[in-house]
Amino acid sequence: MSRLFIAGALAWALAVTPVVYSAEITRMQSGIPEDLAAAWERLQRALQDWSGQLRERFGSRDAREDRPVITQLLNDKDYLRLSPEQVKKLEQLRDNYQRLSIRNDADARLVELDITALLDAPTVDVSKVEAKIREAEKLRADLRIARVRAIEQAKAVLTAEQRKKFYEDAGAARLPRGSQNPSATERERSSR
Repeated sequence: MSRLFIAGALAWALAVTPVVYSAEITRMQSGIPEDLAAAWERLQRALQDWSGQLRERFGSRDAREDRPVITQLLNDKDYLRLSPEQVKKLEQLRDNYQRLSIRNDADARLVELDITALLDAPTVDVSKVEAKIREAEKLRADLRIARVRAIEQAKAVLTAEQRKKFYEDAGAARLPRGSQNPSATERERSSR
């Protein structure tokens, strides 16, 4: 009798739980997309910052090329005595590059999906795979070139004195970013 009672109670609990749970989910669903999208954006930015820091420290490319120069200029706006017009131009350059970078990243991911699909076929059409790989590498090269152009445009916004101050003096005057240790060149400059 007690086993029958326990089995009945379990059956009732299993039947009622999804109904209650689905009602709770429906009630909560209205706020999830916005909150989730904002959290997702913050997570992506944090991961990009973190991966950028790792690339700067351990990356195969020259660490100088990977540094966010425009952001550093904006962070040092008081030290460099940037005018409000200069700050606005630099922010515009940074934002335009970030937009291009996001688009480029999305396009590169789509190309990688195409490559995966082509490689999953029973017989691989090597010429199609080759074309897609070249397309992916072109996207990567285009983004690197766009970055160099954006940095050169940012340099053009600065006066000669500001450029000199940023590239010669700022390395020793700047504190290490966040909780990072200073790079070897920053340590060397500060010990002079």
